[in-house]
Amino acid sequence: MEFGLIVTVFLIGFVGSYISGMLGIGGSIIKYPMLLYIPSLVGFTAFTAHEVSGISAVQVFFATIGGVWAYRKGGYLNKTLILYMGVSILIGSFIGGYGSRFMPEDGINLVYGILALTAAIMMFVPKKGIDDIPFDRVSFNKWLAALLALIVGIGAGIVGAAGAFLLVPIMLVVLKVPTRMTIATSLAITLISSIGAAIGKITTGQVDYTAAGLMIIASLIAAPLGAKAGKTINTKTLQVILAVLITATTIKVWLDII
Repeated sequence: MEFGLIVTVFLIGFVGSYISGMLGIGGSIIKYPMLLYIPSLVGFTAFTAHEVSGISAVQVFFATIGGVWAYRKGGYLNKTLILYMGVSILIGSFIGGYGSRFMPEDGINLVYGILALTAAIMMFVPKKGIDDIPFDRVSFNKWLAALLALIVGIGAGIVGAAGAFLLVPIMLVVLKVPTRMTIATSLAITLISSIGAAIGKITTGQVDYTAAGLMIIASLIAAPLGAKAGKTINTKTLQVILAVLITATTIKVWLDII
């Protein structure tokens, strides 16, 4: 791998992982299109959609470890939600990750586009009053949470994402979980999800280990820094940043599909 490409991949991993820690997402909503488009834009050989999804799947695991560690204190993690959604998304992500080997690259990009579009629409649904709920009084429909996590896991496993960019709006809009608890808890669920997606990609030979290693190093440095920033930024601001990122990515992916 050329030195310039090494630097490019590391920077993509750093930026994506910082945002991952700050917003409670695995970072693939950002890193997937960056890995897919930026190397070729700066003159290097482009990664294929299969390679990008494989690199993302492995890297997300390490990005979320750093984020969860930073949020481990303060009551941010909802253990019941982590259990129900975590088990479901793990099963779904393994099914999607393994099954993706049978899909064409256009099919992987189409699934990514559908997931991103759904997330973008949900981020613009009003979320009044959710941040007024005390952490110890948060309640939700456990089986609905599990079902939605299974569906997200299958789609996310296909594209090598952990699905947090869709989990976050689901938790905010459907399950009515406060923003900071959503961010921390979604990182923990994403950590579990990434195990299934990573195993599915590795066992089917879809991972470029050099690029994945660079992304992992960047993740371990940047994700805790992003999580620290996320604790201090206003919750409305966090929601707006996430909505803008998801919308911009959705537009780009769909323009390429069309």
